[in-house]
Amino acid sequence: MQRPCTAFKFHIMNLEQRIQLAETRIFKAVFPNTTNHYDTLFGGTAMHMMDEVAFITATRFARKIMVTVSSDKIDFNKPIPAGTIIELVGKVLHIGNTSLKVLVEIYVEEMYSFAREKAITGTFTFVAIDADKKPVKVLEE
Repeated sequence: MQRPCTAFKFHIMNLEQRIQLAETRIFKAVFPNTTNHYDTLFGGTAMHMMDEVAFITATRFARKIMVTVSSDKIDFNKPIPAGTIIELVGKVLHIGNTSLKVLVEIYVEEMYSFAREKAITGTFTFVAIDADKKPVKVLEE
């Protein structure tokens, strides 16, 4: 029995299914080498991780070369202490002609309890480009 081609399935799915399949979740432990003098995660390290998750989300959605053009807003609502686990969640928020916007949220969890809170939220905008670095449509017609 031959299995159906995954690429074919990808083209016949609707937009909502494509958005759902692009959602990206990454877990990391916060170790002392990623923290500042307050023993909390460096803001720049958090932004780096968020941009990476946003990039993966954008690429999984578009399946094209994607480049970051802006980080629109990042809210640091709760410090993230060393010795915790974080989950970064990337979701497609808006789809334009050649660009798309990705929401990234970071949740912090205590290692030895079920306590979990949203700590950081940010949005990132990406543009799809071709081999000549010229913008191309995110979605095919």
